[in-house]
This record gives sequence, structure tokens and C-alpha cells, in this order.
Amino acid sequence: MNPASIKTIVKEKYGDIAKSGGGCCSSGCCGSGNADYSAFSSDYSKLDGYVPEADLGLGCGIPTQYAGIKASQTVVDLGSGAGNDCFVVRRLVGETGHVIGIDMTEEMTAKAKKNNAKMGYSNVEFRLGEIENMPVESNHADVVVSNCVLNLVPDKGKAFAEIARILKPGGHFCVSDIVLKGEMPEKLKSVAELYAGCISGAISKEDYLGIIQSTGFEGIKVESEKEYRLPDELLAEFMDKRALQEFHKSGVKILSVTVVASKLKG
Repeated sequence: MNPASIKTIVKEKYGDIAKSGGGCCSSGCCGSGNADYSAFSSDYSKLDGYVPEADLGLGCGIPTQYAGIKASQTVVDLGSGAGNDCFVVRRLVGETGHVIGIDMTEEMTAKAKKNNAKMGYSNVEFRLGEIENMPVESNHADVVVSNCVLNLVPDKGKAFAEIARILKPGGHFCVSDIVLKGEMPEKLKSVAELYAGCISGAISKEDYLGIIQSTGFEGIKVESEKEYRLPDELLAEFMDKRALQEFHKSGVKILSVTVVASKLKG
């Protein structure tokens, strides 16, 4: 798939989720080759600032847990969806902070704006835009967060370069994402539904951390790591029994990780 096709698929799938109000299984579309978009999600319900209507179960961690967000800071959330992480961030930055959510899906952005209107937050805003070309000025953010989104971006190097651009010198990011240990079979790499479900768009953990280092970050640290096993019922949609056995023997692991790093001060 070329980058344009991938973006079209992601927009369509997440647009449908925004309309239905939840991840794949909650909208009754799992099975017959459909991935469960909520498979990696964490429980946000006990967090300060939690807004149930904004939680579509699409994350793979809780990046705000390790982001070190402080009052009055400017924080940008990439792939903000219906606003789940933004509203948690808003509680951390307080009345004097500023929260910007960016999402390339019109339906998600509209849903987030509707949720924000209900909350009445004047210092939270949602912008329609792509992560490889963010509608944010340079050296603007103190912190960037993202939750299970960068694996959907075809050009991850450009995505991290954009994160470096919008961060202030010495600013930092905290992202939760999906990475691999081992090599994903070509058969699964090419499945569009799995790409939109955060799986086949993932790259190796080593390559992921290497991209971060090469785009001008320091203090790179993996704060959390958790393995996720693809259910055989899902894999059987895309490969025969023999291929499934070979996949299990390959030792490939799908990991949800939360990574932090800082932009160089100079």
C-alpha cells in the first residue's frame, strides 16, 4: 500500500468509529477480517479529567502517566480522537495551560469539539491536520503526547521530525505506541484492516527507537512495555493453518510501549 492509500483507509475506519461511538467490537464489526481496534486499550475511568464520551477505547497505554505534565504548560496531543487524552491533560495543566489536539479525521475532530463544548474548556482546542505536517508553529509546545497513533503514520521519521519542530528546546514527548520484536509476516503487513487496527503498520522496536534518536532527541527511555498476543481467530482470517503455525514458531511479539525523550536544548 502507498502512503495515500493508508491514510484513506485510516480516515475511513476511524471516521466510522467516531460515528458509532466506540472501537470495532463495540460497534459490531469484528470478525470476517476485521481487527479489534480496542484490543490494546487501558482503563482511563479513574483518571482526573476523564470524560466518558471522549473515551472510544482506542489507545495502547496512558501516556500522561509518564509525561511529567505541569501546570501552565502547552501540550499537544497527536491523533487526539474524541479528546480522551486532551481532557486528562487539561486537568494537569489547569486553567492557565493550553491543550491542542490534532487529528486528521474530520468526524473525530468534530466529535472532540462537541465534547469540549459540553465541558466548556476555553483553553482546549482541536485542529484538523496530519502528523507529518502539523498545523502548529515551531518551538511552541512544552510537551507532546500521543496514544497508539504514530504506528498508523506511513513516514514515522517525518512524524518525529515534526514533533521535534513544534517542541520548545528542552521540551519532551511521551508516546504510547505499538512496536514489534521480530519480523511481521508479509501476509499480515499487507492487510489493510490490520494496519488501521494499529498492527501491520508497526515497525521493530529497534527501528522505532533509532528513528527517535536520529531526529534530534536525547534521554530516550522506554517507561513501560507489554506484550499483546493476536488471537488465532483473527489470524485465521488472513492465513492458513500451516502459515499460522509458522507464525507462532517465528517468535514475533507485538508490544505496546510508552516512550519518553527530550528535544536537544541547543
